[in-house]
Amino acid sequence: MVREDGKRNFVMLEDGEKTKQFTGEMPRQAALKAARRLDGYESYDSESDAEADPTEIRLLERGTDRVHIYHAWAWEDTAPNTKPGWMKENNVSSVMRGNVSKQRIEHTDT
Repeated sequence: MVREDGKRNFVMLEDGEKTKQFTGEMPRQAALKAARRLDGYESYDSESDAEADPTEIRLLERGTDRVHIYHAWAWEDTAPNTKPGWMKENNVSSVMRGNVSKQRIEHTDT
């Protein structure tokens, strides 16, 4: 269901349970946010290494019966030189980056 500002809400499904909520204008935008928060990818230094070990994420679009399924991976990268002030103040030197590949859309039975 689309909000007034054009964004949609997606809920991550893990083992059939609704866990975290992500917002985006498109499903991929929400999936990218979810990918950056995946556990277990802190040790990967490059995208190619992380891509070799993808995690399946399932995002239920609120207000519909659609479940968007992606292969997602993340890796740790150095912070850009143009980082914002709060990153400079807190001496943040690395950031998590993520990427996704859409696999399919399923429809729930409800």
